[in-house]
Amino acid sequence: QVQLVESGGGVVQAGGSLRLSCAASGRAFSSYNMGWFRQAPGKEREFVADINWSGGSTYYADSVKGRFTISRDNAKNTVYLQMNRLKPEDTAVYYCAAGRYSSGSLKYDYWGQGTQVTVSS
Repeated sequence: QVQLVESGGGVVQAGGSLRLSCAASGRAFSSYNMGWFRQAPGKEREFVADINWSGGSTYYADSVKGRFTISRDNAKNTVYLQMNRLKPEDTAVYYCAAGRYSSGSLKYDYWGQGTQVTVSS
C-alpha cells in the first residue's frame, strides 16, 4: 500500500510560482507511477502531469505544458510539481496520486488529501 501527503499550496499573484510536494510511504513505492490532478470549484477533476518512477518519463496536460514541471527524488520518496507563470485559471485543489498498470491500463489506486492553490489576478 501507498500513503500520500501533499504540501506547498498557498496564495500567489498571477505570474508567480509555487512548488508542491507529495511525500509517499510504502514498501513498493518505487514500482508506482505518480500523477498530479486538480479540481476547480464546479468542475471535474482533471489530469495535470505524471511521471514514471522506473523510467523517468513525464507527460503534461496541454494547459500546463511549458509552465509546470514534475520531478522526483527517489531517496526521499517524494514527487514535486514546480508551477511557474501561474494563471488565475490554475486555481484549484491539487491532488497527488499513485498508480499501477493492470491488464495493460494505468489505474490510480491511492490519493492524497489535496492542497489548495489560489492564484489572484
